[in-house]
Amino acid sequence: MKSIPNVLYKYVILLLLLISNNLIAQKKLVQLIKDKNDPVVKVFIHQKHFTDFFFPDTLEKPVLYPIYASNGFAVTRGYPLQPKVDDPTDHPHHIGLWFNYENVNGLDFWNNSFAIPADKKSLYGKIKFKAITKLKSGNKGELSYVADWINQNQEVLLNERTDFIFSEADNCWIIDRTTILTAQSLVKFTDAKDGLLGLRVAHELQIPAKETRKYVDDKGNVTTIVALKDSIANGNYINSNGIQGDAVWSTKANWCMLYGKIGNDTVSIVMIDHPKNIGYPTNWHARGYGLFAANPLGEKIFTNGKAERNLTLQKNESVTFKYRIVIASDKKRLDKSTIELLEKNFSK
Repeated sequence: MKSIPNVLYKYVILLLLLISNNLIAQKKLVQLIKDKNDPVVKVFIHQKHFTDFFFPDTLEKPVLYPIYASNGFAVTRGYPLQPKVDDPTDHPHHIGLWFNYENVNGLDFWNNSFAIPADKKSLYGKIKFKAITKLKSGNKGELSYVADWINQNQEVLLNERTDFIFSEADNCWIIDRTTILTAQSLVKFTDAKDGLLGLRVAHELQIPAKETRKYVDDKGNVTTIVALKDSIANGNYINSNGIQGDAVWSTKANWCMLYGKIGNDTVSIVMIDHPKNIGYPTNWHARGYGLFAANPLGEKIFTNGKAERNLTLQKNESVTFKYRIVIASDKKRLDKSTIELLEKNFSK
């Protein structure tokens, strides 16, 4: 009989531990889980899959891919990693959410992909992932990594440190990205069209296009975007100045939103610039075919030659870029007042 209280005591302690561990798990609103075998960190909010930080050597840069809204629908294009039916197959370098630039000491980091012929690779740069330096779950998820911007001879132009913060606010899922680039020698970012923060969105979020268009990069490569003949695409842009549709391309604005129907919900994606970034408010390299990008270094192309911005870093000099990406799913698009509140909190 004397042993019964001890047994009960042990059961009570065990039960309390289980309850405590469960409460701790519930408090971890954002969970980051590194795969033991593959180069990926999975991000969950409320135990729902939000995105993956994907960093294999086979890609020319680390990316966030795929990215999901809270209703479970992917907001990123599947091609080329996981092609979906009716996925456009242009621009194979457009994968998820990424950060790089078209002209760094003459090297094109933006357009590099598996599709570049071996005899042309010397014209392109690569961002080589080195290590994850922070991985923390909690009310906010924190992920930091370091990487090198290199040429084809493995020579390092820039050291990169990027900090991601994943969070939820006002029923929105949020990615805050801070990237610090430090020059290892004299580095020039020559004014160019393709940069800096890019996102390739799902087919549903494209703007319906009636005309086939051709886009030419700085090397003369032509990409043809065929007019859409389906009813899937239904997206639209609007920026902080009220400009809409394809007209947002090249304009300056504090933020820009892309929205459209996916399933029964309206999905909204907002990119927010930070007041301390170079060129604030940024120019928007936002195309109707599904490229959603912020490029503060592309003044020349966006102003028809009226202005130009070239960034030069001396050895050991650094530059910082900060962006907020907001993803929401609801019956209506994200309202302006909510975006402005998210912008205000981010600018602090």
